[in-house]
Amino acid sequence: MKKLLTLLTATIFASILTTAAIAETKGPNEVQYTPKMGTVTFNHVAHQGRADCATCHHTGDYAQCKSCHGIDKNAPKSKDAFHNLCKDCHKEMKKGPAKCKECHIKQ
Repeated sequence: MKKLLTLLTATIFASILTTAAIAETKGPNEVQYTPKMGTVTFNHVAHQGRADCATCHHTGDYAQCKSCHGIDKNAPKSKDAFHNLCKDCHKEMKKGPAKCKECHIKQ
């Protein structure tokens, strides 16, 4: 019985640690988009904590933007969604790029 209790306790402890580690994973450090205008590198880490995750990940499932935007006709085109969300926030905060070539870098 003691072995079973010890094994059960160890399993629960391992599950808690695994769940905590997964919860700490907050996505990639940066995300790159490659539109015709030039590559846009989004610093994901720098934006975490500045707004609620649901501001950008509005579906709640943390899917990639391109899984809906540009595919689902009910969703705005990704260009429009990014420009509205990113540029409007940068202008409001008076911080960050707000002009085309400040984000779109030709390589």
